Amino acid sequence: MRKSVPRHIVITGASAGLGRALALAYAAPGVVLGLVGRDGERLESCASNCRARGAQVITIRADVRDASTMQTSLHAFDDAHPIDLLIANAGVASTLVSARDWEGLDRTATIVDTNFYGAMHAVLPVIARMRPRGHGQIALVSSIAALRGMAISPAYCASKAALKAYGDSVRPMLARDGVWLSVVLPGFVKTAMSDVFPGEKPFMWHSDKAAHHIRRKLASGRSEIAFPGPLALGMRLLALLPAAFADDILGRLSYLPREER
Repeated sequence: MRKSVPRHIVITGASAGLGRALALAYAAPGVVLGLVGRDGERLESCASNCRARGAQVITIRADVRDASTMQTSLHAFDDAHPIDLLIANAGVASTLVSARDWEGLDRTATIVDTNFYGAMHAVLPVIARMRPRGHGQIALVSSIAALRGMAISPAYCASKAALKAYGDSVRPMLARDGVWLSVVLPGFVKTAMSDVFPGEKPFMWHSDKAAHHIRRKLASGRSEIAFPGPLALGMRLLALLPAAFADDILGRLSYLPREER
């Protein structure tokens, strides 16, 4: 089902990486962008480029883990520009650099608080406005890592799996109210986050290619957007295999932290 063209769009994590690419992909005359990010300088740089493409831009400097600030800021934006599309994209990664590395409680909490609760802090205030209007679209940027956990990034995989599970759970209820929800499952996208990933990065896409792909699929009303195709298929097949067999395959593909020599 093709959706109407969104004019009032909020993107979290817009100061860099895929979020920045998405902001630029949607920037056009007649579009109002609400760009959320922590780094003020990078956020303003993105905003300037979006304005050069004709968009009106409102920057929201905020940490998505701050529930109160997020709600106040998003409701203020929505009061002036009722949100058509929210892309909850902000996220951080954590990888184990060796077998001696470990994600303790603090490190795990930071990943989950940003990737899952940070998304909720954007999504829930916006859903509260969209449901009474009977209109709107939400995009949750999860990850292909949500399809099958990997030993190299436990907290990241868990947080992204939780995001996918949440989206799948609330999608049919929101649809009753005219709000469409899509879960986005990117593979490797060329960003600062992927640059520090220690494992192999097959079928990696440029961030601009990923952003335009996401935009096209959201416009067509896709419930789930997983890319690139071969990697998404491989992860789905892994999830069907016996756990020990799948663990062995992932280990051979460098997704098991290596023993130090």
